[in-house]
Amino acid sequence: MNPLIAVRHLSKCYPIYRRPSDKFLEIITRCKFRKDEFWALRSVSLEVPKAASVGVIGQNGSGKSTLLQILAGTMQQTSGEVQVNGKVSALLELGAGFNPEFTGRDNVYMNGAIMGLSQRQMDARFDEIIHFAEIGPFLDQPVKTYSSGMFMRLAFAVAIHVDPEILLVDEALAVGDLLFQQRCLHRIHRLRREGVTILLVTHDLSAVTRFCTRCILLDQGRVIEDDRPDIVVQRYRALIFERQRQQGEQDGETSADTEGVVEDENLTPITTLPYLDHRFGDHRAEVRGVDLFDQLGRPCRDLFTGESARVRITVDYKTELARPIIGFTLRDRLGVEISATNTLHEKYSLPTGLPGQRCTVEFRLELPHLSPGVYTISPAVASGSLLKHEMCDWVDNALHFTIQSSDMVYGLFRMPAAIRCRIDPPGNKG
Repeated sequence: MNPLIAVRHLSKCYPIYRRPSDKFLEIITRCKFRKDEFWALRSVSLEVPKAASVGVIGQNGSGKSTLLQILAGTMQQTSGEVQVNGKVSALLELGAGFNPEFTGRDNVYMNGAIMGLSQRQMDARFDEIIHFAEIGPFLDQPVKTYSSGMFMRLAFAVAIHVDPEILLVDEALAVGDLLFQQRCLHRIHRLRREGVTILLVTHDLSAVTRFCTRCILLDQGRVIEDDRPDIVVQRYRALIFERQRQQGEQDGETSADTEGVVEDENLTPITTLPYLDHRFGDHRAEVRGVDLFDQLGRPCRDLFTGESARVRITVDYKTELARPIIGFTLRDRLGVEISATNTLHEKYSLPTGLPGQRCTVEFRLELPHLSPGVYTISPAVASGSLLKHEMCDWVDNALHFTIQSSDMVYGLFRMPAAIRCRIDPPGNKG
């Protein structure tokens, strides 16, 4: 089966002129003026099959929006081939495809015509579009008078009601309020179930792991990772951590409010990592091992919701390490981060680590009533403060364990609640 989207060696270069007038003069005189080149995309190749949900992530300037604009046909590539075999509906930068002088009603019909729908077809969809957009009396006002939220509600309503085979979304949902974002995500889930192919550019990494079946990481115009969302998101985090480390930013935050360290000679160091899939850091310290224990201190891989548990992490210092921080992140099977903690967050001040020294830390936890399933623990050691630190070693999903539950849990976890009730007799409505 041919892919719905095929991109081969796609590149896009923007000329950057020394003066704004140089571009105009080059056009009318056909003389070449000195200019720099910025390559937004460099030899990008990928294929997207029907009904896929693909997240595209990366830092600002990595080429994400440029890629979607080329796929949408609103921008021409410098070189390479692009094949898009389906009707595309795009939510790109705010206002794309809308005439600010036209009313909301006019823009709805104009966009429908651009997508190849007749007036009769748009008439059949119009009420549903307006109901979803909820712009009320502003429907017959010029869209230049709309707020950004109203603008995006109308644009999204049109985009999802023109029977797209491919939906391109570029950070559009970040404009709306929380209620609007939830409604949009529900509708995108429905489109995905109906077989619509979706490409989502976003900085919301949790949305990528929850929603997408595949993720692409762009960096400086190149694809550097194309895999499962949880794997790609962690590669992206590693990239950010490494760049922060290289910048060497210093923070004046102190740990004066932390408690002094209290050593426990009974803590047995852990010297094994059950899983070693991916790790990153500057290697000034290394996570030597991690293990999970039940409330009686026995190693375990199965726990019930609401039980006590212990996470023990052992770290080896390779060099002198000022202000060390040891902690871990808890994720579900989709890579969604449930929670995280570390020694500094718990106001536990570790002394400076010395070369060749080994430090073992145990976190004693009361597990929330989590949904049954497989969870992972990613241990880490860093140096610095909570807000700004340098990652020494992070081991992705080093330990897997299972949560079981004796009652029903809807969503991510169960919220215990105290209930009060009043029942009035028939006829008493006071």
